[in-house]
Amino acid sequence: MKLNLKHKLMITVVKKGQAKNIVKATKKAGAEGGTILLGKGTGIHENKTFLGIPVEPEKEIILTLASTNIMNNVVNTIVTDCKINEPGKGLGMVIDLKHVGGICHLLNVPIENNTVREEERNIPMPEQTIHYELIVTIINKGDSDKVVEASKKAGAEGGTILTGRGTGIHEQAKFFNILIEPEKEIVLTLIDREKTDDVLTMIMKEAHLDEPGKGIAFVLDVERTVGINHILNEMVNEKFGR
Repeated sequence: MKLNLKHKLMITVVKKGQAKNIVKATKKAGAEGGTILLGKGTGIHENKTFLGIPVEPEKEIILTLASTNIMNNVVNTIVTDCKINEPGKGLGMVIDLKHVGGICHLLNVPIENNTVREEERNIPMPEQTIHYELIVTIINKGDSDKVVEASKKAGAEGGTILTGRGTGIHEQAKFFNILIEPEKEIVLTLIDREKTDDVLTMIMKEAHLDEPGKGIAFVLDVERTVGINHILNEMVNEKFGR
């Protein structure tokens, strides 16, 4: 018997040096591996300074693609083995994917070769009281601080910054007639869905994204999160006056 499997993407952000533990956990749960990116970022448990200057800890970002029927097991294994729900350990988010290409070896997988037990296939994702979205902002190198500060001003806790390169229609720079690809910074901002519009508006304003060549921002729906229990605890404390 064959299965055509839908897939989801898990994005996990941890301190530098911890990515290998995340990948090990995902493989244990049935995923084939992951892609590790380097970045930087701060959260409320990482307000470090050196000589009074804020220090942004180095991060590792792991992208894990897995079929829908094992993603719950992947998340639970990361939480159990890597203690990601403890404050300051990191965070993870699951995003549903409409289409995936380049994984023909994962499609039409025989059930008997799947590493997940049948009783685990239909375990529902836990219900979350807060629904999150991920704002992805791509800006020119050096402008990421504007995005992070703008998001904090509008109610976000911080962000994770990646580096890359790319060109747009307003950035056709050349050196000796050779096209130069400007360096970019990508800021990942996880935010309560109710605050998304305010945060996105503030990012647009502070980073001048309404001007040509400044960058772009888009929003992705997040299906599940782990590693942000402190937010839920704060909500409970506020509700019951603790």
